[in-house]
Amino acid sequence: MTDDEAQRRMEALRAAFPKEGLFSEKTWHWSPEPFPLPKATVKTLVRLGPVLRRFQRACNTFYHRSVKGTLPEWIASYLDAGKPDWLIDMGRHTAIREHLPQVIRPDLILTEDGLALTEVDNIPGGIGVTAWLNEVYSQWDPQNRIIGGKTGMVAGFRRILLKGGDLLISDESADYRPEMAWLARRMNEVFFHEGTIWRALKADDYPAAHYRAVYRFFELFDLHNIAGAKLLGQQALEGIANVTPPYKAYLEEKLWLALFHMRPLQKHWIRELRKSNYHLLRGIIPQSWVMDPTPLPHHAVLPGLEINSWRELADFTQSERQLVLKISGYSELAWGSRGVSIGQDLSQDEWTGKLTEALESFRHHPYILQRFHKGKRVVHPYWDEEAGRLRMMEGRVRLCPYYLPDDDGKPALHGVLATIVPAEKKIIHGMRDAILVPCVMADD
Repeated sequence: MTDDEAQRRMEALRAAFPKEGLFSEKTWHWSPEPFPLPKATVKTLVRLGPVLRRFQRACNTFYHRSVKGTLPEWIASYLDAGKPDWLIDMGRHTAIREHLPQVIRPDLILTEDGLALTEVDNIPGGIGVTAWLNEVYSQWDPQNRIIGGKTGMVAGFRRILLKGGDLLISDESADYRPEMAWLARRMNEVFFHEGTIWRALKADDYPAAHYRAVYRFFELFDLHNIAGAKLLGQQALEGIANVTPPYKAYLEEKLWLALFHMRPLQKHWIRELRKSNYHLLRGIIPQSWVMDPTPLPHHAVLPGLEINSWRELADFTQSERQLVLKISGYSELAWGSRGVSIGQDLSQDEWTGKLTEALESFRHHPYILQRFHKGKRVVHPYWDEEAGRLRMMEGRVRLCPYYLPDDDGKPALHGVLATIVPAEKKIIHGMRDAILVPCVMADD
């Protein structure tokens, strides 16, 4: 692509940029080209949505069985740590027992060997951004290869609030308020003939649902800062409001990735997921451990680490510390990259301090440890605003596929956002020197 053609596309992107903005006070590199994915990768992504729905349903089942006593009680004990009793009781209520989040978005690192799943986010940002990018880039996609198509994201999200509803965004999540405002406006524009209305509102000012459907774009740890949030949860239990994602704090824990690898639960996972789905997830979920400080018997070791005590991790050399430490959930540090520490990037003293903090936080804020999977190097073009020309970035990629309901209510792939960061970055997350683009199925 020539600089002139790239510049024309940049002008089209600027002209189409929403009046609401997309991310509050955040910028990124724009590219004239979507990110290409091999057909085999796209095929895996298509399959992954229904598998992750089965995984969520299994997590929900495991938790309730643990509470009931037909599975080990330590499962629920891990997942309830640090949460207020009223929120625990709300999540166990029979009225929402089978309710699951309607948006599924895993974070996937593109590696030399395939994909590595580092998180499953039930309240993800980027929905509006991906929807807007898909619409704009579709004008340069005559073969209709953009994953999800031009309006797939908007149509999929609309099925969550089929008869209209309110998108509630908290001050804690204010960075994402512009993209959700655009998404509400876009649904009103595309589906105006239905006479339904979607609104993007501040959660902090929302008094009650008044029988409207509600999409909850706020974290449960933040409920004490949101007037009316507890009432909204109660209305959902009473059938006055339809709130998604449900008030189930236990489903929003990264601990599930560690529980998935636990030997005592293996047969239960296989039974719930079916063997082929279980092996698909085993291939992409990095080995993970719950940072439980309970002492082991002298003859036992932690599987995969071959140590008898977490304290031995402090003596690992830098090359041995290809490990990621992250807080599991129910904390302001549990979203974004704020609660993530990569072992090989820390000094010995810093690593020891992070391990100590994690172990001491176990009773209230459990941590997980996860194998670090390095992203493969890719090269992708971006527009250099200062130089007014096209440049190439060697980087690493995080893929965020969005699974939204299809016409039958089943999770289907409606779009994939690629975040490409400079190759020297270890944590692949939104930043000003990243490229954000939609994904397209590549020609073989």
